[in-house]
Amino acid sequence: MERKENEPLSFFETETLDAVLQKSRGFIKLMTYYRCAMMEIETKFKVLNEHYSLEHDRNPIQTVKTRLKSPISIREKLQRLGLEMQVATIEKNLHDIAGVRVICSFVEDVYALSNALLAQDDVTLIEKKDYIRSPKKNGYRSLHLIVSIPIFLANEKREMQVEIQLRTIAMDIWASLEHQMSYKKEIDITEGLSAELLECAELAYALDERMNAIHRKITQNK
Repeated sequence: MERKENEPLSFFETETLDAVLQKSRGFIKLMTYYRCAMMEIETKFKVLNEHYSLEHDRNPIQTVKTRLKSPISIREKLQRLGLEMQVATIEKNLHDIAGVRVICSFVEDVYALSNALLAQDDVTLIEKKDYIRSPKKNGYRSLHLIVSIPIFLANEKREMQVEIQLRTIAMDIWASLEHQMSYKKEIDITEGLSAELLECAELAYALDERMNAIHRKITQNK
C-alpha cells in the first residue's frame, strides 16, 4: 500500500532495526527465556556456594555476574556469520546470548564448582574450553562452558543455552583491564605492549598458583 502525501511514516519506517526488535514479541520472549536460564544458573551457583560454606566453612565464590547480549551485539555477530536477524536463527546459531561469570577465590575452586554444576542431572554440557590450562596467545585465562538447562514456564518446558565463564579474582582483573585497553580504538596495541600484557597474565597466574598452594597447606593443617 502506497503512503499518501503528508501521511506520517509508519512505525517500521521511523524506528531503527534495534527498536523494532526490542518491540517484537518474538524477540522479547526469546530474551526473557534466556534471562530465566541465567537466573537458573545463577541460583545453582549460589546454592553451591552455600553448601561449601556449610561443609567447608568458606565461600569459594566471590561474585556471580550475569549479562544478556544486546540487540546490537546480536545483529553484529549474525552479520559476521552471514546470517539474517531472525528469532529462530538467533536461538539456533548463537550460544552466548545469556552469560554468567563466576569469580572464584582459587583455581581449584573453578574446577570444583564446574564439576559440581555439570554433575547435576538437569545440566547438559554442550561445549567446554579450558583457557586456564591452555591460555589464549594474549595470556587470557578462564574456563568456558556452554550448557543447556531447562526452564519451566506456565505451559511449557524449554531447553536454553547459557555460556558460563569461571575464573579467579586475578584472572578477572587482568581480563577486565586488557578488555578496556584492547577495545579503545585510539590505542594501538603494539607488539611490545602485547608482550607486557602477556607477562602480566603470567604473573597473575603465578600468584594464583602460589595462593592456591598456600590455601592447600592451610587446609591440610586443619
